[in-house]
Amino acid sequence: MDIVVTVAVSLVNMLTPGEEHGHPYPPLDEAGLPAAATAALRTGSPGTRDVTLAEATDLRRFAMAFRVVFSAVASGDVDAAARQVNEPFAATGAHPRLDRHDGEPWHLHFHGTVDDLAIGWAAGCATGLAVVLGSELHGRIGVCTAPRCDRVYVDTSRNGTRRFCSTTCQNRVKAAAFRARQATVG
Repeated sequence: MDIVVTVAVSLVNMLTPGEEHGHPYPPLDEAGLPAAATAALRTGSPGTRDVTLAEATDLRRFAMAFRVVFSAVASGDVDAAARQVNEPFAATGAHPRLDRHDGEPWHLHFHGTVDDLAIGWAAGCATGLAVVLGSELHGRIGVCTAPRCDRVYVDTSRNGTRRFCSTTCQNRVKAAAFRARQATVG
């Protein structure tokens, strides 16, 4: 499940507009969308083939739905997050299946009703998010708390206290706090 949750994070962060590290993150145009979607999928499966524009467009639609899940959890509304994650389940017709590939042992995959790259990944990501939401680990997903950043993350640390999407945002916040302290001292 950790792979599909990581891919869900990558899809949201790479395919949805907003702000990143204090800068605008504009919507991707048709030229950049397939490469970004391919890069997002390769965070969990390095051998993934290049994504087509149609597949990337579908993946972006699912990424927008996944963003709502992260935002709902970050605002403390796990019920809304759970309702939202049910939408990709319905849209993909996600169902379990044991698969074995690439020399790996049998393991659980979630496929959609159609054998399609975007539907398959969306079904798996929705399942991974549902597993997180249905456990005590739901607080491990969130939205960056740094000013002017809305990128999402999954907290894999031991103590579960992550608040930022990256060390870049963590360092920005620490530097701003340091400057504010220095300004009051001097």
